Amino acid sequence: MSTPENAPGSESGSGAGSESAPGSGPAPESGSESASESASESAPGALPLRWYREVSRRQWKSMFAAWAGYVLDGFDFVLITLVLTEIADDFGLSTVQSASLVSGAFITRWLGGALLGAMGDRYGRKAAMIASILLYSLGTFACGFAWGYTSLFVARLAIGMGMAGEYSASATYVLETWPIRLRNRASGFLISGYAFGTVLAAEVYKWVVPGLGWRWMFWIGVLPVLVALWVRRALPEADDWSAEVGAAEARPNPFRPLFATRARATVNSILTAAAGTALFCVFTPAGAGAVPALSAVAAACLVAFAVQLGGRSGWVLYVGLMATVFCCFLYSWPIQALLPTYLKTELGYSPGQVTDVMYYAGFGTMFGCWLAGFVGDRLGTRTAYTVTLIASLAFIFPVFAVQDSLVGLGVLLFFMLALSQGISGLLPKYVAGHFPVATRAASLGFVYNVGALGGAVAPVLGARLAEGMPLGRALAVLAFGLTAVVIVLVGGNIPHRLHRLTDRMADADHLVHAPMSAAPVSVERANPERGEQRGEQGERGGGEERWAQRRTRVRRRP
Repeated sequence: MSTPENAPGSESGSGAGSESAPGSGPAPESGSESASESASESAPGALPLRWYREVSRRQWKSMFAAWAGYVLDGFDFVLITLVLTEIADDFGLSTVQSASLVSGAFITRWLGGALLGAMGDRYGRKAAMIASILLYSLGTFACGFAWGYTSLFVARLAIGMGMAGEYSASATYVLETWPIRLRNRASGFLISGYAFGTVLAAEVYKWVVPGLGWRWMFWIGVLPVLVALWVRRALPEADDWSAEVGAAEARPNPFRPLFATRARATVNSILTAAAGTALFCVFTPAGAGAVPALSAVAAACLVAFAVQLGGRSGWVLYVGLMATVFCCFLYSWPIQALLPTYLKTELGYSPGQVTDVMYYAGFGTMFGCWLAGFVGDRLGTRTAYTVTLIASLAFIFPVFAVQDSLVGLGVLLFFMLALSQGISGLLPKYVAGHFPVATRAASLGFVYNVGALGGAVAPVLGARLAEGMPLGRALAVLAFGLTAVVIVLVGGNIPHRLHRLTDRMADADHLVHAPMSAAPVSVERANPERGEQRGEQGERGGGEERWAQRRTRVRRRP
């Protein structure tokens, strides 16, 4: 198997030849609970363990810490949308200025994801998770002291960087800690925290803002600092990172390709400034009239970084995954951003009725994340993603056809979002599995958060479509069409297939083929191409965990 070229610290041992796959994930510190549980499960005549008993107490604690971080991440992110009208009234902001406060977090997401991800690759997942939580919590707290548009906008930039780092740090931490065969479940459980955070924010808003004002919502947002302190004291490092990177003498530096020479360092510093400036102008009034050109400049800079980080054999994977995540945001975010507007303007719902519908939406997404984890472990990540999105297509147009029944609309919306947005619970597992341990956090952070710019584009695209048709129909057309695109990209395994054009040895899923300290000769080392083909067949057939167990049995033969 190969790692992206020019990624120092990425060991060739990331491939199948030097990997091994303990039944419930590597545990370098000890033979530990999870290893003994796996042994008891495979013992002749033993009854199979229930899945939740395969997860040790330490692994559940790790999940809770990361999940709590995601809850508060979702809480912090939607705060600005809930109190935007109050802020606009206090500061005398225009509609464009108000909207730019929401988009401001997207300007720095790509940079925060890459920097904090690189920190996670070099110093550990736990350190990056703590830094991310502190950054977005303190940024949110600072919003409560803002004295005008500029100070609030700067605080939003810090929040964007912290949120981006939280995504990659928490996702890699949990995925590299949980048992291999349950890692789709881990991904789904984790992402459900974000949906719960949005529901929690809406409930807190009703109790806090009318009596205490909008600033208190941001001051409450400092509470994640307590989670960061607990994580630092109580949790160990992620198993996969400890086994492959933590014990190594040399630590990875994912950004070394960007600064290998003085000339390259100068060029990439200019590209960083150009990308940041272009995105700032795109999402603020400063770029009025030049948005298409500025968007092209930002895209060119970000693709240039992807090409360098991926190297000659991996750049196409980076670009393919960025495009896939971008389309995932494009199909889901128009509904997230514009659903309240649709309910108020076209259906005439009161604020209380809008809140009721949004509860259906939030809990539908949360339930869908849980469901996605179980289905993903049963069928395989890509198969579950594809089948669930296909099922969601049946609900899109009916949701926007309901006119007079709040309950009917809520039920349809619940199922649509459970199947369409809830399946995004598998997105961390899907994206992270393309990268080896040594560069996983930086690669996930960069690829995902560049693609997340689709979330900033989506509301604008939906509003533009609504200029020629009713808003509800525009949202339905956009969601249906772009969901179909994602079905093709994920179901057809397009990013990986493109990667195989430049690297025939590319691993289909590094999270299934976990690292191992022992180094017996394996089938894959003797015939790596055959081993890779069998790995892909396991993924296509929906048997990721069965393939991992088969690899384990082969390697454990004397």
